[in-house]
Amino acid sequence: MFLVLVVTEELREFLARARSGFGRLIQVLIKDEQLVLGAYREPRQSWDKDYDHFLLPLLCPHEPCYILYRLDSKNAQGYEWLFISWSPDQSPVRQKMLYAATRATVKKEFGGGHVKDEMFGTVEEDVCFQGYLRHITSCSAPAPLTAAEQELQRIKITEVKTEISVDPKHQTLQGLAFPLKAEAKRALQQLAERRINYIQLKLDTEKETIDLVHTSPTDICDLPRRIPTDTPRYHFFLYKHSHEGEYLESVVFIYSMPGYSCSIKERMLYSSCKSRLLEEVERDFHLEVAKKLEIDSGDELTDQYLYDEVHPKQQTLKQAFAKPRGPAGKRGNKRLIKGSGDS
Repeated sequence: MFLVLVVTEELREFLARARSGFGRLIQVLIKDEQLVLGAYREPRQSWDKDYDHFLLPLLCPHEPCYILYRLDSKNAQGYEWLFISWSPDQSPVRQKMLYAATRATVKKEFGGGHVKDEMFGTVEEDVCFQGYLRHITSCSAPAPLTAAEQELQRIKITEVKTEISVDPKHQTLQGLAFPLKAEAKRALQQLAERRINYIQLKLDTEKETIDLVHTSPTDICDLPRRIPTDTPRYHFFLYKHSHEGEYLESVVFIYSMPGYSCSIKERMLYSSCKSRLLEEVERDFHLEVAKKLEIDSGDELTDQYLYDEVHPKQQTLKQAFAKPRGPAGKRGNKRLIKGSGDS
């Protein structure tokens, strides 16, 4: 469920001021099917010293809320903020569902590029200052490995140099989660805001991260040249076109793997990281991927090819009328038809 509630002018004004760098904390509530300002605090000390003093008194044990808390760090868009979803267990089920369904709306209204991190809490220990430190630690710690991921890690260490044909379309390993670098996250946010139309990503197999290659403006005619011939890549392309009289901007994900010239480690890592990357992109950046493609070269990336992939033709079988065939061989004796003047 995705709800779009009315944002009051007062709240919109405070959010605009916050994006400009003012304020330390903004509380957002839902009242009468409107997103309203609950509380507002100006900074007094550093962010860590203000944290519990400002935040904890606003945590009502029977009512959910959203809290935007400004850190002292900055990115390219200004100060970075922490987005907290407070949903205590004692609050009514309908309220919890309403707040859960509106979270994306609040984040979009504020601007996802300003949000450094998100937290969800049902008890005070989840979102207090110590809870936030635990959250940071858990996010930076390596995730526990499954048996399949442990096997992949052993392969990466030993990297047996054996020529084995591995089809990337048949994945036998569960998805690996390499973190996105900050530049890659900013690019995905810009794509979600339709400020750019193309992103190319690569895996850093040594550091185990997903890095941004470039975001060069790309038309359909340029797309084949964006596909490297000697290394795998992930691509996100904003396909602008018309369908049945309607203008559309569809996000297409392209996973390019140029044949078997790549190492086995590269093939396995790119194949295993793909699904988790797409999950993160759709969940955290609200990018709806219209089509996922796997290619070995860019030659086939034409306008008609993308259109047919994004809007596949419906396969309909029409039962044509079957005209009975005549008898095989001779057609029978000819018949003479006499006219009225014939004797």
